[in-house]
Amino acid sequence: MWNYRGIERPAFAVVPEPGQESVWDYPRPPIATRCSRLVEVRDGDTVIVRTTKSYRLMETASPPTFYVPLEDVNWNPLVESLGSSVCEWKGAARYWALRSNPDIPVAWAYPRPRARFDKLKDYVSFYPGRVECIVDGERVLPQPGRFYGGWITSDVVGPFKGEPGTGHW
Repeated sequence: MWNYRGIERPAFAVVPEPGQESVWDYPRPPIATRCSRLVEVRDGDTVIVRTTKSYRLMETASPPTFYVPLEDVNWNPLVESLGSSVCEWKGAARYWALRSNPDIPVAWAYPRPRARFDKLKDYVSFYPGRVECIVDGERVLPQPGRFYGGWITSDVVGPFKGEPGTGHW
């Protein structure tokens, strides 16, 4: 069913301007690359993460997802959350929520990722629609859809998986 793998950009894709990337140029299966951009996660005035040691996961049609080291997370405002899911590429995920709202997951990780993504073993990502996520000072927009966790910044263009009418991607 999946027709696009980052090899050829479809005609409906937005053409990136200088300094931008098209998510249609990202590969499938996805890749995770080291990233030294400043990544911050906040809940109001509470800083949950501030790091320059992340991985940026890129997959065709999705905005990048930033994974931050577990050691750089302020775990005080977080609690483990119920629920689980399985990614065809990364494996089984585990979730965390804010202590103040334990029913809504705000973060996930792959404690035992599949071999291809072993580098994410001690990393976690956050949903930018549920907590404030910032990259190099820019407030991140959430990827459309209830499940996806991509981070939309001004340097990526879509359209993005999760928008209305994208179910066949």
